[in-house]
Amino acid sequence: MAPVILDSVDDQLKHTIQLLYQIQSASHGYVGPSTHQELLRLTHQLSDSLASLSSTASHITTQIPPEIVQYVDEGRNPDIYTREFVELVVKGNQYLKGKQEAFGGFRDALAGEISRAWPEMKERVDEVVGKKEMGGKIEGDREQKEQRENGTV
Repeated sequence: MAPVILDSVDDQLKHTIQLLYQIQSASHGYVGPSTHQELLRLTHQLSDSLASLSSTASHITTQIPPEIVQYVDEGRNPDIYTREFVELVVKGNQYLKGKQEAFGGFRDALAGEISRAWPEMKERVDEVVGKKEMGGKIEGDREQKEQRENGTV
C-alpha cells in the first residue's frame, strides 16, 4: 500500500510544481484582465492541489530522523549525515567482530587446555565447542590427531 501512496504523492508534487511554474509565467507576462482570470484559475487549482497533497501525504508513515531534519535546517547535505552514520556503523561492526574473534580464540584455547588437563571431560568439551552456533575449534586437536597418527601418544 505504501508504494502506491508514495507514487501518488510524487505525482501530486509534480503537478503542484507545474502549477507554481505556470503561475510564475503568467505573473511575469501579465497583460490585463485575461491574465488576471488565468491567475485566479491557476491559484484555485494550486489551492486544490495543495489540499489534496496534504491529505494524501498524511497517510504516509515514513519517519524522518530529527538529526536529518536538523542537518537540512542548518543548510547541510543530508548525505553527509548518511555517510557519517554508515562510517559509525562500520566502525562499531569492526569493533564487535574483533571482540567476537578474541572471545572465540579464548574459548578455543580454554577448551584445548581443559581437554588436556581433564581428559575425561574432552567429550563434553567437544560437544559444547563443536556446536554450530558456537563455531569453535579446539586448539590442540590437530596436535593430538597428528600424535595419534604418528603413534606418539
